[in-house]
Amino acid sequence: MFTKQHELVRKLAINFAETELEPIAAEVDESGEFPAEIIKKMAKANFFGIKMPKKYGGAEADFRSYVIIMEEIARKSGVASIYLSSPNSLMGTPFLISGTEEQKQKYLVPMISGEKMFSFGLTEPGAGSDAGSLQTTAIEDGDYYILNGRKTFITGAPFADYVVIFAKTDMTKGTRGITSFVVDTKLEGVSMGKPEKKMGMIGCATSDVILENVRVHKSDILGNINKGFTTAMKTLDIGRIGVAAQALGIAQAAMDEAIKYTKERKQFGRSISNFQGIQFMLAEMETKLNAARLLTYNAAYKKDMGKDASKDASMAKYYASEIAQEIVNDSLQMHGGYGYIKDYTIERLYRDVRVISIYEGTSEIQKMVIAGKLLK
Repeated sequence: MFTKQHELVRKLAINFAETELEPIAAEVDESGEFPAEIIKKMAKANFFGIKMPKKYGGAEADFRSYVIIMEEIARKSGVASIYLSSPNSLMGTPFLISGTEEQKQKYLVPMISGEKMFSFGLTEPGAGSDAGSLQTTAIEDGDYYILNGRKTFITGAPFADYVVIFAKTDMTKGTRGITSFVVDTKLEGVSMGKPEKKMGMIGCATSDVILENVRVHKSDILGNINKGFTTAMKTLDIGRIGVAAQALGIAQAAMDEAIKYTKERKQFGRSISNFQGIQFMLAEMETKLNAARLLTYNAAYKKDMGKDASKDASMAKYYASEIAQEIVNDSLQMHGGYGYIKDYTIERLYRDVRVISIYEGTSEIQKMVIAGKLLK
């Protein structure tokens, strides 16, 4: 499944994560500010275009390389992996699968270079898992569409240059009446809500996007009219592999912390790693982590082989995100009272991991996808 090239990719990612991210991870969590110079370095390393075509400035690597880099970056900084994931999945994929060549040159190129930042505007206050119930509208007006609505929990919205907005162009057709648009955040009528105060993944702002009579030219329709839902679902399908890799990285970090702490911590005259109860917990954690890793890399491998990996992506996302929470929780338990203190890395991991089973399709939605594939 892996080649020498994949091992070189892993070494590159580990070196970057240990050199650039590990020293700042706690500070970013405390301040809420992710250094702009680190984003520039990530762009220079071509992390924003891992599997994007070379003609647009990407590295044109495979899905396994993407998963490797996501895992190693998330291992040292969960929030850094969001910056890495976005252009490779939610932001870049809509342009790859639905964009015209002109749109790819205009938007995908500066996205990959890190010159412009993008957000993915699907979720609404009343439309989370049920994307078909979104209420944002797009009304045709000559060469333009007039957009009105509100998006919520939009990652990166406060600093985005553009947002891919999904809106109803036909309110009578449900999911078959959704169209995707590229919206310049500088357009009149576009505003951002106050950044949310989140539990974890601090350092990448999340907020509402408010659209009030925003005029979007027809040249910025992404794909075909009323086909936006298909674009969104295909994008999320790819994104789930990345989120699974993110879960792996955080879970591995929790394993690292557990092993380190249990070797150092002494009770009753010996290291707690000598107690069978701790050893059994570690064995279970390691086994579950490797099972999640196999599911995730298998999904990536199937994508690389050009096979349908929709079910595999959902299984990987579901299992990895749930197991990551278990592993982080068990690691914190081993830390005892110290695990509850912000001076210890495990406390940050505990907060960061919680969102992974929620965004880009909850665990419950993944079960629906898996069952749907089995029963069709």
